[in-house]
Amino acid sequence: MLTARRRSARTVRPPVVHREAVFLAHGGASLRLVAVADTHSRPHADLDVRIREAAPDRILHAGDIGDLTVLEGLRKHAPVTAVRGNIDERAADLPDVVTLDVRDASGTLLKILLVHIAVLGIKIRADVARLAKAEGATLVVCGHSHVPFAAHDRGLTVFNPGSVGPRRFQLPIVLGVLDVTRERVAVRHLSCETGLAWEPR
Repeated sequence: MLTARRRSARTVRPPVVHREAVFLAHGGASLRLVAVADTHSRPHADLDVRIREAAPDRILHAGDIGDLTVLEGLRKHAPVTAVRGNIDERAADLPDVVTLDVRDASGTLLKILLVHIAVLGIKIRADVARLAKAEGATLVVCGHSHVPFAAHDRGLTVFNPGSVGPRRFQLPIVLGVLDVTRERVAVRHLSCETGLAWEPR
């Protein structure tokens, strides 16, 4: 005789969201963000050069930082907003999710949700989509897969800058650049190895 198994009830707690605001720079005309992820304690040797070339106003790290001295190195270039990845157990002071509110003098232009794991393949996870919409975010920046991509799903733009850490399989070593103005947001990938624009083949 089959009997139904009773599932143990468990409480799923919503993630604690850390909120930050940043204003357009350059006289309120634009803001450049560099996004990196999955450094795993060993960022590429040319990462500092690429960040200097990009001249960001702020750097986003989408998790799997590894040794937290990586963040100290990034802060030499610009303020850093970072989230904890699944290998970052020791980074207790870092949030799991950040909402970055990009503003000009008149108010909010863009809300970015920064989180380590956001997609299954290139489709955004339902829980992340719900969180982004609850926060009013239209752009999700994530890491974890080491696969660079930009896609639209569930009414959101999802941007993975790829990994600037140790190479996984044959994946490229790349970082992301996001240029924000009052009119638009442009995202692109740069090869950490060459400094040239990277696009999937």
